[in-house]
Amino acid sequence: MRTTATRKVSRWDQHGRAHVVRLHRAGARRQLVCDTCGWHARARFLPWLQAEEHLERIHQATVNPAAGP
Repeated sequence: MRTTATRKVSRWDQHGRAHVVRLHRAGARRQLVCDTCGWHARARFLPWLQAEEHLERIHQATVNPAAGP
């Protein structure tokens, strides 16, 4: 049986809304999926960078909630 691992990149926009892109991994296959708009893409090298770029470009979400105040 294959195990599936999921990681996420979260960012907030200027209105305080949270946006999340999840990285799904099943074996060698990796896919990015945006919870907000349904965008999906095959994850390539440095998938978190690809996720951050989508959040910034499409949703103008640039505030990292993990960074603190």
